[in-house]
Amino acid sequence: MLRSCLYNFARIHRSTVQTSIRNYAAPPKRFYKNAGVVSSNGRYEITLDSRKLKTPRGLPFFVESEPLAIAIATEWDAQKDVIDRSSMHLTALSSTFIDNPNTVQKHDMVNYLVNYINTDTVLFHSSEEPELKKIQSQEWSPIVEWCNKRYEINLASTDSLVVPTFEPGMAMNLSRYFSSYNTAALHGFVFAVDTIKSIILTMACVDRYIPIEKAVQLARLEEEFQQGHWGTVEWAHDIQRLDSQGRLSAAVLYIYFNTSNAFVKEKISL
Repeated sequence: MLRSCLYNFARIHRSTVQTSIRNYAAPPKRFYKNAGVVSSNGRYEITLDSRKLKTPRGLPFFVESEPLAIAIATEWDAQKDVIDRSSMHLTALSSTFIDNPNTVQKHDMVNYLVNYINTDTVLFHSSEEPELKKIQSQEWSPIVEWCNKRYEINLASTDSLVVPTFEPGMAMNLSRYFSSYNTAALHGFVFAVDTIKSIILTMACVDRYIPIEKAVQLARLEEEFQQGHWGTVEWAHDIQRLDSQGRLSAAVLYIYFNTSNAFVKEKISL
């Protein structure tokens, strides 16, 4: 019945509604043959043939991690006939850090991450679907328990819409943890959290407690549950899942590359 209603609705609107076409700017064509990396005074720049890459604001594009520079050059090398900037997450993260278009400071990102955790996806269980709630408890509770032990906090799951409050000292522990990272790495944390709506799953990935694929699967638990009942839209859900995996992978790599610079350089030189 539902399918019939949708078919009739679409058929009626095709005959009565004039379709408007939105024209988007065409993506730029690839204008270079090779992407490379050049170093100077401990900084690494990306070259597109003989041109040095610049940020959207026209500032010199550079990073302080050689592995990160190589990864960014690889993003540019992977472009085909046109440049798809939406797939170049490491380039975008680095540009955002350099340009800082929203004038975000380190303490702003630390506060954002600390305040996000009490609205974390994995803390809120379903109050309407007993079967879903059971799955959430089985899949999410071990991650929350790990997080509590690892970071000396005391988060608790709920099936209420009321946002839980921090216990004394919890915010301080989390703030101390995030403040230990540099500003560039914090951009990676924010990007990851905005991707999967969970700081707990992000921290589990950064600590290598769970892989990227598992984190995305846990973040999409309710959506996957609904798909099991109502079916999937062909290709669409797979694209969303893979896109989330790509974004989260880039965020975690960006954190690693901006915090393990000396260690990675030493390994490469051996």
